Amino acid sequence: MVELLVVLVVVAAVAWLVVATNKRSRQRELERREAELAPVKKLAAEDITAFGVDLQDLDLELAGQPLDAGANADYQRALDAYESAKTAGDGMQRPDDVRHVTTIIEDGRYAVACVRARVHGEPLPTRRPPCFFDPRHGPSVQDVPWTPPGGTRRDVPACTLDAERVTAGADPDVRQVMVGARRVPYWQGGRAYQPYAAGYFGGFAPMNFMFAGLMFGGLGGFDALGELGEGMGDMLGGIGDGIGGIGDGIGDMFDGFDF
Repeated sequence: MVELLVVLVVVAAVAWLVVATNKRSRQRELERREAELAPVKKLAAEDITAFGVDLQDLDLELAGQPLDAGANADYQRALDAYESAKTAGDGMQRPDDVRHVTTIIEDGRYAVACVRARVHGEPLPTRRPPCFFDPRHGPSVQDVPWTPPGGTRRDVPACTLDAERVTAGADPDVRQVMVGARRVPYWQGGRAYQPYAAGYFGGFAPMNFMFAGLMFGGLGGFDALGELGEGMGDMLGGIGDGIGGIGDGIGDMFDGFDF
């Protein structure tokens, strides 16, 4: 009878330790996801704010100018895009959700370009991808040949100012993100920033031609391998913690019995 009681106690203790180990593993995974989401969510907020500033500039530019039906429709489309981007940004739960934010902003910026064209009596602009170097610069105006440091030459879409810089041999104005304590171009930010770029550029053509050889151009590159290694380390660490805890628990219980 005593032996059966001991077995039941051991089984209960093992079950409790397994549950506790799983809980710790889930907590570590939650903390990892939150740490991965935070900088991407901040990046989205910065892009939304920049878009809002552009809309304020547009308001000043249009002050006192009558808008026809087409300009009014495009202007309302831009305002709606701003509100939708804010809602999508507030609702982000994982890094992949930033794709919805940047897709909306891209459409809103094109609407702004259409408003300006209508007001100045110009043809509507051709729908082009945003500036590769910083999508906040708005729709690109041309493709320019560019060679990243240590990389191969490729044609990338650029805004007027960045096209002039690259043509003159100067450095373009690149969108920077924080990775640890370093500021790096957004395409070197790791796999978490790939959806950010996909929202801006994915609707035009496969991104491989622009991002080939860059950090997330090949689905994460070394960053993905690093995350895989971290994930395996967490998993093995959790298993080791669980086994060690079970052994300690069983040893403590048997120490308390006199056979």
